[in-house]
Amino acid sequence: MAANEYKVTGMTCGHCEMSIREEVSEVAGVESIDVSAQTGKLVVSGAGQIDDAAVLAAVEEAGYSAVRI
Repeated sequence: MAANEYKVTGMTCGHCEMSIREEVSEVAGVESIDVSAQTGKLVVSGAGQIDDAAVLAAVEEAGYSAVRI
């Protein structure tokens, strides 16, 4: 399973995590999402290649910014 890791800025609580999880779960190919406000990290996994641009757009749609790490 392929995994992409991102650094997310602006997350402060569980509600932030939930908002990001909801948006990113709609990205094609995403099977698993691990997001932590405490660490500021988002790890997205799936069976195939995951579109970074789509993940970053989903994070922005949730109201946050992210970069691939």
